[in-house]
Amino acid sequence: MNLKVIAKIENDFPTKFGLPRQSGLSKVQAKIVFEKEYGDENAFRGLEEFSHVWVLWGFSEVEDKEFSPTVRPPRLGGNKRMGVFATRAPYRPNPIGLSCVKLDKIEKRDGRVVLFITGADMMSGTPVYDVKPYIPHSDCVQATSGFSGKVLDYELEVEFSDSAKGALTKSDMESLREVLAQDPRPSYKEDGDKRYGFLWKDKEIKFRVIEGVLTVLEVEVVR
Repeated sequence: MNLKVIAKIENDFPTKFGLPRQSGLSKVQAKIVFEKEYGDENAFRGLEEFSHVWVLWGFSEVEDKEFSPTVRPPRLGGNKRMGVFATRAPYRPNPIGLSCVKLDKIEKRDGRVVLFITGADMMSGTPVYDVKPYIPHSDCVQATSGFSGKVLDYELEVEFSDSAKGALTKSDMESLREVLAQDPRPSYKEDGDKRYGFLWKDKEIKFRVIEGVLTVLEVEVVR
């Protein structure tokens, strides 16, 4: 069976580093831009009545690897192996992701249907295979969360250097603060003064974390 790419994601994250770890954890906005082949508005009739949708998508940046029955979940420090089917790791027999996102509006632009969504955990350019409505009375259940519920959730304090403040708008800082507070670093790293960087919009955001405080040090425009 060949999956058809029916749409692609457009947002401010051209690379996977820096993305929210799961859908719904932040208010990251994105668009699902459908291919013109699927631009018939009749295909979306009634979807505007739903507040959320499921998005079935592909881990497009994952390299082909031989199947491994276990993986190292980052939130367990990267030192403990769990079964691949007990995790949401991208290295799977079929590199397919599933996300629940908020549907803000539907528009048609230049012959393409565009879904405006909030809460995405997908990078720009991610291929989308299907979209389905989220149905609360069947999709929302009381459930246990295995080892993921035992991992200590935390948020970093986020600060901006004077240089970074001068390069960002107030709205930009609010958006970045929400994403960075989740700590985009690999969880198995104890890196002290190490600096990290990721692409966001047309900028490279450079930061470091010391004693629970993430400081955005520099913001460089990528040309």
